[in-house]
Amino acid sequence: MRPREIELQLKGYGMTTANILYHLPDFPGLLQSYVWQEYDIAPEFPEMQRFLEFWQDSLDGKLHSVSYAHRKLIRAGEWRTLDGEFHLN
Repeated sequence: MRPREIELQLKGYGMTTANILYHLPDFPGLLQSYVWQEYDIAPEFPEMQRFLEFWQDSLDGKLHSVSYAHRKLIRAGEWRTLDGEFHLN
């Protein structure tokens, strides 16, 4: 895990995964799926909102629907400070 990811988790961010269905620009009757995943804060989801605004402003495929799941990876009671070290050879 990268240091940035641990910092975000300690600040209350959790992993958000969104399944985005959108209409293909050349064939609007067909739907395509796109999976987006990022650390975000529930229930506002500012990162996902920013991404969806970018999509609507910059990409040709019109959004059909978005379903998402969110999970905090570190919760209260699961993170604690320990005193001590183990040395192996």
